[in-house]
Amino acid sequence: MPILLAPIDTDLTIHQVYGSDKTIQHLREMGIVPAMHCRLLSKEPSGVILRVGESRLALDHNLAKAISVIVA
Repeated sequence: MPILLAPIDTDLTIHQVYGSDKTIQHLREMGIVPAMHCRLLSKEPSGVILRVGESRLALDHNLAKAISVIVA
């Protein structure tokens, strides 16, 4: 499911990352890669906030749309 539709405060596993090579590389540099565990902390009008490892990341809707997750 797209991360924008995922339930808040639930453990998730990144299933796939879509988009241009530039988008995929940018997300990879932030640690967002398939099989990585994360948690959706909040959904905001401007995007989403994720916990990936010990980091919190704010992603705008364009980047968030590129991430597919499954409930862990």
